[in-house]
Amino acid sequence: MVKKKVMILGASIGQVSIINKAKELGYEVAVVDQNENAVGIQFSDVFFHASTIDENAVTEIAKKYRPDGITTVQTDMPVRAIAKACSECGLTGISYDTAIKATDKQQMIEAFKASGISSPWYFVVENGKIDSVLDELIYPCIFKPVDNSGSRGISLVENKQCVKEALLYSTRNSKNGKILIEEYLRGPEVSVEIFMIDGVAHILAITDKLTTGAPHFVEIGHSEQTQLDEKSKEDIAKLAKDAMLTIGVFNGPGHVEIILTKDGPKMVELGARLGGDFITTDLVPLATGVDLLAATLQMACGEEPNLEIKFDKGSAIRFIAAEEGIIESIQGIREAKNIKGTVKVEMLKDVGQIIQPLKSSLDRVGYIIAQGNTPEEAIEKCSTALEKINIRIRKI
Repeated sequence: MVKKKVMILGASIGQVSIINKAKELGYEVAVVDQNENAVGIQFSDVFFHASTIDENAVTEIAKKYRPDGITTVQTDMPVRAIAKACSECGLTGISYDTAIKATDKQQMIEAFKASGISSPWYFVVENGKIDSVLDELIYPCIFKPVDNSGSRGISLVENKQCVKEALLYSTRNSKNGKILIEEYLRGPEVSVEIFMIDGVAHILAITDKLTTGAPHFVEIGHSEQTQLDEKSKEDIAKLAKDAMLTIGVFNGPGHVEIILTKDGPKMVELGARLGGDFITTDLVPLATGVDLLAATLQMACGEEPNLEIKFDKGSAIRFIAAEEGIIESIQGIREAKNIKGTVKVEMLKDVGQIIQPLKSSLDRVGYIIAQGNTPEEAIEKCSTALEKINIRIRKI
């Protein structure tokens, strides 16, 4: 039997999980990456040297390689290239128009407003030209680039005096110079891990999210399933489904971020791909038994994805942070791993590395993942393991 071929855009540490899953499922795996030393290349069968955001290059590679499916995980960057290549090669995927809406926060929120999807008020400014909207802003509000993710470039602006600094910070983290200014939504934040099949929404998990709060809202923890009440869960699930359909995702995975305000759930943003931060690679399988990596590969290759929920447990992740400075030593990893229910304890930084202030997900030092009978139990196991870890920092 001839192996089906899957092409995965990206071969960094974030894509290793889906590369290995594809190999486990028996696919021939090709990876595309600009970095010839990317860690995931060693696990693949075929390597193509190209940028994952070079739409024409990716499309030409696909035409020559002729894969049965093209996909990625955890990142928005290749989404447009995947859509273009799938369209021109006749493969399963979202349309290019949908890919634009899923990766440009301005076009996304405009689509939400046009369809009556509950979302914050907003303005878009370009190249720092903010004077025309300055008097219309209601404080506090959020500044963020329209074309970035991972909390990069996001800040809470408390008053007019903070605008200049926030605008500069967001602009530095933007490729096209466009900044989205939007309403500051108050309330618990969740993400919905959703899978669409022929326009039918399958809600696999609603994830409670823990952030640093103002000013940068860096995510430092997640847990499943949500501890919100049933009515809130129903409203959130409906909003997530409507948002996916509004931008045109009828087949494939989605990661939908929502805040439950006093007026009900409101959209933050969504990704037309699997979520990052180990949510879909670890937390969903630990909480439900559903293998979303396998389902995504199956969908991309024109097969029927298996979304059967096998059990109902709790899962959690807590990210490790440290003070600004240079790491002198890291202790307690073995003790943390020995906590019953702890699944993973990993460091993202090494001794000798400089730790920056916690402004984005890139500044986190490590993480702990745990499973329990309930989300509360999984969170407790993470907290217990976290107490075992001691990171010694030398001030710069």
